[in-house]
Amino acid sequence: MKSESKIAVLFKKSKSFIWSRAFLVNFSALIIFYILLYFILQGCLESRTNHGDKVEVPNLIGKNQNTLKSFLASSDLEFEVLDSIYEPTKIEGTILEQDPSPTSETDVFVKKGRTIKVRVSKRTQLVEMPKLVDKSQRFAENILRNRKFRYRIEYKPSREAHGAVLEQLYRGKAIAPGKKIPIGSTIKLIVGRNEEGIPLELPNLYGLTMEEARDRVNGMLNMEFLPICPDCSTKSDSLLARVQSQSPEYFDGAMVASGGSITVFCTIGLDEPE
Repeated sequence: MKSESKIAVLFKKSKSFIWSRAFLVNFSALIIFYILLYFILQGCLESRTNHGDKVEVPNLIGKNQNTLKSFLASSDLEFEVLDSIYEPTKIEGTILEQDPSPTSETDVFVKKGRTIKVRVSKRTQLVEMPKLVDKSQRFAENILRNRKFRYRIEYKPSREAHGAVLEQLYRGKAIAPGKKIPIGSTIKLIVGRNEEGIPLELPNLYGLTMEEARDRVNGMLNMEFLPICPDCSTKSDSLLARVQSQSPEYFDGAMVASGGSITVFCTIGLDEPE
């Protein structure tokens, strides 16, 4: 009975306290404080997160990187270039990819100040030069094609390295393996060919100027031109000199082996042949 009376007394005192004026005033003040705090925080969050702002993401694909700043100024958007992608068919700096995608494709809007990340095109890409010396011509050509290089072949007499690459040149100079050069560059391969001893028709050089004779011999396969002109002391003398005789001597049907030489003896004052 005593315990029940104590509970009843405690309940009565609690009820009196809850309904007291002091408690109601403090409790009401606390509720008002939390309500005000909620609206203040809500307002701060909205102002910081731009709640309700909707900016359409434009389509940047195909535009140039140099024009993006002015293009995005009116929409309060920023851009960032993530990286460059090798695309030789496009003008350098052309936008190839963007994130987020255009609103016209996704129906997704963003807030002001959002950064659009883009990937742009570039027309150059550095590729390592392979080691092709001592490789076969066919192997070297396949490697160059796979690495997107252009190439030219030039043959050089060689009995020991027939069909093998003797030199690899870039812009007229030897290029070491591993050196990085722009993709699409032209590589010259000097390839050995066993062409010495091939019979060629011997030209008649009698009466030609020294330069005409030189051009005729240089047009033959791996032939060396050796001019001799005792009368020539200046360059102008060489231009006037004409072939008086040649070795090997010319006759109808005469042949000469490739890889050899033709010697001409020139003089000034020789009349041009009719």
